Amino acid sequence: MIAYVEGKVAEIRDNACVVITDGGVGYEIFLPARTVAGLLGKGGRVSLYTSHVTREDAQELYGFESWDERVTFGVLTTISKVGARTALGILSVFRPDDLRRIVLDDDALALTRVSGIGKKTAQHVFLELKYKLDTEGLPATASAPAGRPAGVYRDALDGLGGLGYAEDEAGPVLKAVLREEPDLDVSGALRAALKALAKGRG
Repeated sequence: MIAYVEGKVAEIRDNACVVITDGGVGYEIFLPARTVAGLLGKGGRVSLYTSHVTREDAQELYGFESWDERVTFGVLTTISKVGARTALGILSVFRPDDLRRIVLDDDALALTRVSGIGKKTAQHVFLELKYKLDTEGLPATASAPAGRPAGVYRDALDGLGGLGYAEDEAGPVLKAVLREEPDLDVSGALRAALKALAKGRG
C-alpha cells in the first residue's frame, strides 16, 4: 500500500499530477480540484498522503493534503454507489470538516453542489455519512438558520423509538425508506417505515 508520496511535480493535468520522487520513481496521482489549483507548477515540490485503489481494469493513486482528507476519502468509498472518482469529486467541493458540518446541520441538499450528485443520491450519501463520519469535537455552525428543524431521519427515528421500536431495528428500515423516497417529510417517513416494519414482523 502506497500511503505517502513526496517529490517534484513533473506534469499537471485538470485532475491529476505526476510526481517524481527523489529516488527517480514517477507516480500519476489523482487529486481534488482544490489541491490541483494549489500546486506550485512544474518543478515545485509536493507532499501527499495517498490511497491506492485497485479496480478490475486499473490501479490508481489518489492524493490528499492531509491525513484527515485521506481517511474521509476512505469513508466515502465505503458508501454504495460512491466510487473513487465520485469521492474525489465530493472532496473537490467539501473539506472533511465541511462534510462534518453538513452532518451536524442535517443539510443533505448541500451535497447536490457536487457535479453528478442529484437529490436522491445526496440523501443516500448523507444518511451513510451520519453513521460513518466522526463528528466528535466539532461544534455545530452558527450559520444554520434559527429554528431550523432537525433532520427528517432523526425526527422519524425518535418517533419510532417512542412507539417502542429499537434503533437497531428501525434505523435500517428508515434509511431504506428515505433512499427510495428522499422527499418524504417526518410524518410520511414515519408512516412508510411503520408499514415496512409491520410487514417485516408479519
